Amino acid sequence: MDKLLAMKMFVATVDAQGFSAAARRLGLATSSVTRLVDALEAALGATLLNRSTRQVSLTEAGARYYERARGIFESLDEADASVADRGEEPVGVLRLCLPVEFGRRVIAPHLGPFLAQHPALELDIDLSDRLDDLLDGRYDLSIRLGDPSPNDELVCRQLGRFQRWLVASPAYLAGRDALEHPRQLLEHACLRFRYGQKGRPWRLARGQDSLELDVSGPLRSANADMLRETALAGSGIALLADWLVREDVAAGRLQRLFPDWQASPGAANDSINALYLPNHRGSRRVNAFIDFCENLLSRST
Repeated sequence: MDKLLAMKMFVATVDAQGFSAAARRLGLATSSVTRLVDALEAALGATLLNRSTRQVSLTEAGARYYERARGIFESLDEADASVADRGEEPVGVLRLCLPVEFGRRVIAPHLGPFLAQHPALELDIDLSDRLDDLLDGRYDLSIRLGDPSPNDELVCRQLGRFQRWLVASPAYLAGRDALEHPRQLLEHACLRFRYGQKGRPWRLARGQDSLELDVSGPLRSANADMLRETALAGSGIALLADWLVREDVAAGRLQRLFPDWQASPGAANDSINALYLPNHRGSRRVNAFIDFCENLLSRST
């Protein structure tokens, strides 16, 4: 028995949820797949799959074996890609973590041309506003907004910059005293982004003048679009990235406040950064996506 081939048949059967479906995907006879999985179980002295006339399911031992076997094949694929990735064209899987709304609104609409340009490249993308740690190897590249890398072991490359705008809907502003100075924000319902478990004051600067305001309000969220939607509904003032609310401001759905003041949460800066491990220096996959982001952001600003 070719054990590696038998493991492949087992993993394919689990992924396809059946012997017949796995055989169709692999272009083999169902009996060949079944025979190899049976032989693998016999060699291990353990039942990996519960079989019925309609489907298969993992036993407890099978679940443990599947995770290990799947990891082996992923490592093999990564080993192959690591060699091919130093060639002329990007090849293999690029695992990305992007901020939720930035990924949806800024990156996703332009992925079609990028993938067409690199047909041997496959993207595996997670959307998350959490500050994920790249050190566990889960991602090849992560994009963060505002703060550079908090870890000296990561390479941090700036892709571009953005602004944060203070915005509110006409409905919220109607019937209230005109906002003439940012200090008045302390008297208003402010919709705040949550950074971990900590709150951050809003910092505003104009020339030599600077303010740090501990604003408060009815909503705090780690999802920027939730803050945007709540601002559109007339529930308060939000501090949001320009790429998120630019169209709303242009259409009059939101009004930009204090445009002559630069705004940020706490000491956060306005950079868009790509983070990756040093062993990805020279990676065609990583460099191709970084070049794509740099070109995209240079056209957007």
